[in-house]
Amino acid sequence: MIKLLEKYKKQIVPEMMKKFGYKNIMAVSKIEKIIVNSGFGKKIVGRNGQDRKKIEDHILKELSLITGQMPSLRKAKKSIATFKLREGMYVGAVVTLRGKKMYDFIERLIHLTFPRTRDFRGIDHKFIDKKGNLSLGFKEHTAFPEISAEREKSIFSLEITIVTNSKNKEQGLELLKLIGFPMKTK
Repeated sequence: MIKLLEKYKKQIVPEMMKKFGYKNIMAVSKIEKIIVNSGFGKKIVGRNGQDRKKIEDHILKELSLITGQMPSLRKAKKSIATFKLREGMYVGAVVTLRGKKMYDFIERLIHLTFPRTRDFRGIDHKFIDKKGNLSLGFKEHTAFPEISAEREKSIFSLEITIVTNSKNKEQGLELLKLIGFPMKTK
């Protein structure tokens, strides 16, 4: 199987140049970064310090298994009494992937995770914004092959944003199709 970075350089760049009439290779759209995040504010509200720490550690461990990189925690910016949320509490974790890890993650996402996802019929075009960025949500993190669903105690959701440097939605959509993302046909 040809690696994604090689495929991008040898196949995708020439096709994009031909389709959109680019004169320079640097004008071709590319994926800049992937952001994987998970909010766990609902799970920790009303828990004591030890229980919160256990949940945080579990989610950090699982996200690092999925992405191959240690996530960073995000704090609540302000207190919200109705949600029992205090300023400074950890409410989420985020990982930003670039370079080799980013391409490895995309390959695993396309070839392993999407086929394991329940009732997956392709990515809808509405998940791509006007700049060509793709945002996906997973209700269960157990769709990723690194996670064993049998031994999993608590299931959490996560969001993946694939950021491109496309000028518009059409270019971003074409790039994602050529990379191999399974898109729904209209």
